[in-house]
Amino acid sequence: GGGPGGGLCWVVDPIDGTVNYLYGYPWYGVSVAAQVDGVSVAGAIVEPASGRVWEAAAGQGAWLDGRRLSVSGATRLALSLVATGFSYSAQRRARQAALWARLLPRVRDVRRAGASSLDLCAVAAGWLDAYVEHGLHRWDWAAGALIAAEAGAVVRLPQRGSDFLLAATPGIVEALADLVAQCGADAV
Repeated sequence: GGGPGGGLCWVVDPIDGTVNYLYGYPWYGVSVAAQVDGVSVAGAIVEPASGRVWEAAAGQGAWLDGRRLSVSGATRLALSLVATGFSYSAQRRARQAALWARLLPRVRDVRRAGASSLDLCAVAAGWLDAYVEHGLHRWDWAAGALIAAEAGAVVRLPQRGSDFLLAATPGIVEALADLVAQCGADAV
């Protein structure tokens, strides 16, 4: 038993990307993580539509179908591909859109695919240079954040009083974090 801060806890999201699933858009997954005292030690994400399996264990690297993953080598924010997601709340979505309107001219482009666990995996694979989102729950990131970190991403998890998550290749993480803060992430 026990949740965060209390021994072993399984964190499961049976369908991450629920709206994608409902619409038949094949970017959704089943996410499972084992956490000890609130820290992910093992995680796996399965994509039912493709059959791909993403996995990681603390200190053991990250893998996609048996192939070791590594983040991109991006060093310039202006040339970086950054993913995000938006809240189900229309009011919060409007604030998030205003933030991204300020960020968009400063990066190569932005993607919004609708499954946070898989967006974190895409950072791990080097398909994206970074992923930033507000409003996530532990089940959204427990497995994906470990996979990204084990592939070399710098991951900043939600802290008490904040629901902000950032995962990025090391060469852009500081510039991206500074830019997000300058553009008013605290208002989201």
